[in-house]
Amino acid sequence: MHVIITGANRGIGHQLYRNYRDQGHDVTGTARSGDDYLPLDVTKSDQFSGLAQAMDGRPADLLICNAGVYLDKGQSLAGGYPPEMWAESFAANVTGVFLTVQTLLPNLQMTPGAKIAIISSQMASHTRAPGGSYIYRASKAAVLNLGRNLATDLKGLDISVGIYHPGWVKTDMGGDAADITVEEAASGLMDRFAELSPETTGCFRTWDGRDHAY
Repeated sequence: MHVIITGANRGIGHQLYRNYRDQGHDVTGTARSGDDYLPLDVTKSDQFSGLAQAMDGRPADLLICNAGVYLDKGQSLAGGYPPEMWAESFAANVTGVFLTVQTLLPNLQMTPGAKIAIISSQMASHTRAPGGSYIYRASKAAVLNLGRNLATDLKGLDISVGIYHPGWVKTDMGGDAADITVEEAASGLMDRFAELSPETTGCFRTWDGRDHAY
């Protein structure tokens, strides 16, 4: 199985990269920098041509859109959340996902039953509105919507799309007070990706297998 993971150099992406590789799969990881990874900054549209060239002719079984940012943690409503932060966050968390899927669609179409896994967050759900983190919440809600619509359009191509909350994970983004380790999150997510099918395409699920309200 050929697995492609964006943002594979740290956190959940790195753990998924290691786990799939240790299981003997062919794994391509992308990152902004690092010798072990295919160079890709998902906020730079001109870099996707390099991704297409590197993957030319290679079938893809599973694409994991993991790259993302949380830039507005601790911002103040009174004077924070500058426009540039909105633009950069949406470029990474939404547009970057779309461009990744668009670029690798030919590769996914080479594999019957290919899958796309989009890492969103429970903060995308309209049922959770404790305030704050407006940019991150809005971007993750947008990518949830994107994933749901991609699932509809790609079903006819035999490509399933799942959207996932990875848990509150002890990473640079999640912080030390988070609930679960990166190992737990990655293991649970891999189980979710394995069970993704045409029957469940468009699902929004937690790392531990619960359906999440949209």
